Parts: sequence; C-alpha cells; structure tokens
Amino acid sequence: MSDGNSEMKHAEQAPEAVVQTKRSFSIIWVVPIIALLIGGWLTFKAMTEKGPVITITFETAEGLEAGKTKIKYKDVEVGKVTAIDLNEDRSGVVVSAEMSPDAKPYLTDKTQFWVVRATVAAGKVSGLGTLLSGAYIGVNPTTEGEKTRHFKGLEKTPLVTEGMPGRHFVLQSRELGSLDLGSPIYYRGIKVGQVVGYDFDEQAESVLIKVFVNAPFHVKVRENSRFWNASGIDMTMDATGIKLNTESLISIMLGGVAFDLRQHDPPGEPAEKNHTFRLYPDKDSSKEETYDVKRYYVMFFDQSVRGLLPGAPVEIKGIPVGEVVSVKLQFDEQKLDFKIPVLIVLEPERLDIVVTESGEIVEGAEKNAEVRETQEGSNLELRAKQLIEKGFRAQLKQGNLLTGQMFVDLDFYSDAPKEAFEKVNGYTVFPTVPAPLEQIVQRVENILGKVEKIPFGKIGQELQATITELNATLKEVKNISGKVNEETIPKVNASLDQLQDTLRGIESTLGPDSALNYNTRQVTSELALAIRSIRSLLEYLERDPQALILGKEGDKK
Repeated sequence: MSDGNSEMKHAEQAPEAVVQTKRSFSIIWVVPIIALLIGGWLTFKAMTEKGPVITITFETAEGLEAGKTKIKYKDVEVGKVTAIDLNEDRSGVVVSAEMSPDAKPYLTDKTQFWVVRATVAAGKVSGLGTLLSGAYIGVNPTTEGEKTRHFKGLEKTPLVTEGMPGRHFVLQSRELGSLDLGSPIYYRGIKVGQVVGYDFDEQAESVLIKVFVNAPFHVKVRENSRFWNASGIDMTMDATGIKLNTESLISIMLGGVAFDLRQHDPPGEPAEKNHTFRLYPDKDSSKEETYDVKRYYVMFFDQSVRGLLPGAPVEIKGIPVGEVVSVKLQFDEQKLDFKIPVLIVLEPERLDIVVTESGEIVEGAEKNAEVRETQEGSNLELRAKQLIEKGFRAQLKQGNLLTGQMFVDLDFYSDAPKEAFEKVNGYTVFPTVPAPLEQIVQRVENILGKVEKIPFGKIGQELQATITELNATLKEVKNISGKVNEETIPKVNASLDQLQDTLRGIESTLGPDSALNYNTRQVTSELALAIRSIRSLLEYLERDPQALILGKEGDKK
C-alpha cells in the first residue's frame, strides 16, 4: 500500500511533457517563389509597357493582314494590326490595332488614319514601296481634340503637314470646283503651299477648304488678303483685245488657288492660324469691293427676258450697283396672263452720297449723318419713292452681242408714265419701261396701224381715173405735134428764106464803112444767132414734138 501511495505521489510530482514542433524552411520553395516574383514583375512590366488598343473602321480590308500590317508615322512603326473583323451591318471592316505607349497622347478625334497603297492618280505616283513590303496604315497624329480609342479611317491619303513650318488657313466657297487634295497655292506665280483637306459646312451651305502655306510665305497672308480660284484658263475680251491668264500648267490640270493683296491696299496684320477667307471664283472678282448693306427690290417685265440670268449686273449709267438674284415666271389665273418678276439686290454702299445745295456740297455733322443713314439703307425707302416719282425706271439692255446676255439698267425717263409706289411680298416694286428694241417694235406697230387706216382702195380708183384722163391728154398732144410737123415748120422755113433774101439786098445796097452798115452788121449777127436758135428749136421739135407739152428729157429727171 505504501508502494502504491509512493507511486501516486511520485506521479503527482513529475512535470508535464511539452511537445514542440520544429519549423524549418525547405529549399524546395525557393524556385516557385522566384518564379512567382519574376512572373509578377514581367506581368507588371507588360501591363505598364503595353500600348493602348484602338479600333479603326475602313470600307475594305484590301492589303491588310492581322499580325503583319504595321501602323507607321514617317516610316517609323508606331503600332500593329491585331485583328480584322466585319462591322455589325457589314458595310465595312473594323481593324483592331495595338499602338505603342508613346502614341497614347496623340490618340484624339483629330488624329487621322488611312491605308497606304501604290496609287497612280492626278499625275502623281505614290506608295510604290508597298509593292514589295505590302500595304500599311499611315497616321497623322495630333494632340488637339478629345481623347478617343475609336477612329474612322480615311479612304484617300491626306497630306501630312504636322511639324512642317508654315500655317493652316481655311477658304470658304460655294463649290469645290476643280480643286482637290494637293492642288497648289500660288503667291505671285510662286508655289507656296497646297490644299490639304476640304469639308462641307451644313450650317453655312458652303465648302470649307483647308490649305497650308509654307514658311516663310505664310506671313504674306494678311487679314485683308484675297484668295481666288486660279484653276484652268481665264480668258477675257475687251477693247484692248483678248487676254489669257493662268498661273501654271499644273493649275490647268489639277486646279489651284492664288492669293495677294489688292492693288493700292495697305497690308494688314498677318492672319492667324485657321483664319477663314472667302474664295473668289476668279482674279477679277477678287478685286471688287465687298459690301454688307443689301436691299432687295422686285421688277415686273412683260417682254422676253432671254439672256437675263441670276448674277447679271444692275447698273446706273454703266456703273454696277447690284445684281439680279432670281428670274421667275408667274401666271395670273384671274387675268389669264403671264408676268416675269425679277428680284434684284442693290448695295447702297456702292454709292458715294453727297448733299448739295445750289450746286455746292454741304458739309456738317447733320448732313454727314444723313448721308451715312442713306448709305446704311435706313432712308432708302423714302429715296426710292422720290426717285420713282421723278421717273427713275428699270430697263433691260443687251450686255453682250455674242452671248446675248442682258443686264438691268436704271435711269431717269421723263416721258415715263406715272407709277404708284407699292410692295409685293415685302419687296418694293421698281417700275420698268420697255427695252429699246421693244420700243422700236412698238413704234413700228403704231406706224403700221396708221398705214392700215389709209384708204388705198379709194386712192387706187382715183389714180386709175387720173391715168385714163392722162392718156386722153397724150393723144391730143400727139395730134397737135402732128399738125406742127405738117403746117408750122414749112411756113417757118419759107419765112426764113425770105428774110435771108432781104438781108442780102440790104448788104449789097449799103457800103461796108458806113455807120448804117456797121449797125446793120451788129443786128445781122444777132439775128443770125436768133435764127440758129430758132432752127435748133425747130429741129428738136421735129425730132421730139411732144417736148412742147412734157419738156425735155433732161428736165424729166
């Protein structure tokens, strides 16, 4: 029992064993950890160095190949095509491409993409290098615009001017004409730039043409410079002869634009980037003044207006003051008649308005203010009414005999009928007078009307009766002339013979030296002349007896 207690006591006094697990790092984990670190670092590096992925829409994928086609800027690779798919409506293709990280700041909605292929067009050959290396996508990067990852590719290769010294400008025109990408820009015959793009402005209904002028000529573009279309050949014919103007043979084929200051215009400030200019159709029109104040009037013509077209000039004494806007044809259902309303626009600023009293120009603030108001158009309605009351009228006149073009001439006509001052559809009606040819036709018609009133039938009957009486008279004259031949001439000849015998007796009786003889000789010579005259008369009457009634043939003429 004591043994049992001692064992129990001994068990209570023994310490409790503590089990400890030994932890040691195994070398087998070194390789996976290093691999994980390297993989993470490579993944981080790949993620940070990977460029942005973009999509470009084209009409066709001709020449493009996923994994091979490059994206280049100035022949430097900046991206690569990764996939090519059809878009949702199958109207084109969507090209996915991975760009280099450095290209990220340039991916804006102003950046352009296009496919570079070998082309021969408009006298230019480009992209020949792609015959061996294959097509690639060109890019024109810019930091302007908003950031984007989706682009619409260009179907035509644009002209890249990014980084080139010079300046961009915008030309506004009604139509593009023969201009195209690459059309040259000329300054006094020197090629200084080219057309780099064009677009259509829906709001202004006009074409916006973007041009680039190279340095140092970009400073020659002033705020008051005039641009005009220099395409083709400009031919003019005037009193000095025929003139042919063209900038170059290239402008004839590809079109072109020229610019300069008008003669005697002081140079303005250099134009800023993207300054908008008006593009004039030709050089002559670029020299004309531009006016802001415009007033519209309508005219009604009854005669033919063939040759009168929109744009035809409206002139006062040969000086243009406006132009024709439209020519229409109206039918009056009530009167069953046609009218031709012609809408014109007048520019009051073309007029140099002065105020005169007693033939002298009046100066002063009040008078000058009145002149300015008239030029701006505020007093034009009153002035138009006064001019119409004074006989101011519009008339169609021939402007070109070769082409038949007409123009509207405004002038005073003192004999013009009075016209009421009225408005139609908000436009003041300007009275008209017939054209000169129309006036001639009207006068001829009046003359013919008077001629038709002449009683030619009655006059013919009276003339026939007169001719009958004249024939009877001529018969009587013939009878008289016959009697003259048979009775009068023999008696006259006998009398002359007796007179000659008497003269011979007198001459033998009187002496040659006596006064009586001298006087007798004088009388004899005069009588001889008279006798010769009488004999000539008788001989003429014998040849032409009717001369007693009708006179000599020379007198008839």
